[in-house]
Amino acid sequence: MNTKRVRVAMLGVAVMVPMALAAQMDPTASPGGATFPQPASGSNQPVAQPGLASPGAQAGQQASMRESLGAPGQTGQQMLDKQFVRAAVAGDIADIKLATLATQKGGPEVKDLAQKMVDDHTALNKDMDTVADALGVMLPKKMDKDNQAEYEKLNGLSGKDFDTEYLTYTVKMHWATLHTFYMEASAAADPDLQTEVVKALVTMHQHLGLIAKTATAEGITLPPRPPRPGAVPATTAKK
Repeated sequence: MNTKRVRVAMLGVAVMVPMALAAQMDPTASPGGATFPQPASGSNQPVAQPGLASPGAQAGQQASMRESLGAPGQTGQQMLDKQFVRAAVAGDIADIKLATLATQKGGPEVKDLAQKMVDDHTALNKDMDTVADALGVMLPKKMDKDNQAEYEKLNGLSGKDFDTEYLTYTVKMHWATLHTFYMEASAAADPDLQTEVVKALVTMHQHLGLIAKTATAEGITLPPRPPRPGAVPATTAKK
């Protein structure tokens, strides 16, 4: 058998499988039936998100990021992949830190959820570190200012107030991160990164279902999903 042909065939399968998985998953639906935001048709506008950099911060950092991450011969998407990896790892760090606090201060149901968050995001972060090494990306080591502020806020709460704030903030983080990961899954230039993104999408869908289940068990009402970018409010549409 021709070894070269076998290697080419295996590479083709490695690239096609994560793309097929990403295409099959509906970015607006969760296992529990909840829906999630997706970009409006024809829109390339980013969505603000607690776990990743805000659109304004992304725009302000873009030039410096390109200079620090870019290299001669790299495509624009390759540089964007590196920016995504940095942001994804920063988001994982925030999830882990906030969840670790919740394992200490949350109620029984929240503690169980938080431990799952710690375990899963630690594993995702480890795998993303491997991709980052291959891409030559220098990764952040701590939370950004917004998530640090949330950590301090949570640290000052207790009981039901803590549980409500933690679940509310965590579900918002996952909604926003889900949107960004779907966009990266369809655009990533690196096949190993694409594989990790699709794996993370599956995990985040599971988390959203667990968050909803925990909130129900604790009698906590979660906020509705954010509106889709560019969507017309129902009150406006009726006029």
